[in-house]
Amino acid sequence: MRDLNADQLQANLQAFRAGLSPDARYASFDYCYNYFQDFRERGPLKTLACEEHLQVSALHLGFYLASWGMYRGSTELLQRSVRHLSPVIAFIANTPKSIWDIDVDHYTPTAIDELLNLNETLKEALKGNATDTLLTKIMLGVFGNVPAFDTQFKAGFGTSSLGKKALEAVGAFAREHHEFLSSQRIHTHDFLTGAHTNRPYPKAKLLDMIFFIEGSRGQSGQSSK
Repeated sequence: MRDLNADQLQANLQAFRAGLSPDARYASFDYCYNYFQDFRERGPLKTLACEEHLQVSALHLGFYLASWGMYRGSTELLQRSVRHLSPVIAFIANTPKSIWDIDVDHYTPTAIDELLNLNETLKEALKGNATDTLLTKIMLGVFGNVPAFDTQFKAGFGTSSLGKKALEAVGAFAREHHEFLSSQRIHTHDFLTGAHTNRPYPKAKLLDMIFFIEGSRGQSGQSSK
């Protein structure tokens, strides 16, 4: 785990926020997260996968994943239509409330076990060779409960893969810097107006931004998210 002081945390957040706008591709997180969290808050969650909403649910998740690089190169999803995500939506629609309540500063042993089980079940739902990057991007964009373990985050945080030890380290970092993370009220954009909503980014997203920038240093910018 790589530690950063408050000034470094703030500088990394500001560097990432410089690229945030309603039309920028990073805002695809906002619209995906808003969509699924709306169902969480208004319920019932099961209707995410009903005949009326299934296609729209899959399109929200699919476009976010495409914006964040999961439909390019040799990725499994590049060979699939968005219908391939239907089993994932069906699984999300039946996840327990406890999964939706987890954020990085509440990584108890039980919560970590739940996250790892969630990761494995998502992998089964995708019916392919799902990577840590893909799985954690889904977990971040839907639940907001884990940073995306992509190349930049892993390099910035100092971990090689998703696992119990990595999540314990993320939780320890979040608890150590709880005051700073709690003070950062970055809100999602609303799709229709482009204005900010009342929904703040989860702390998992803040860490994702901070360590994506940290891991990008010495690379060619943020194009690999």
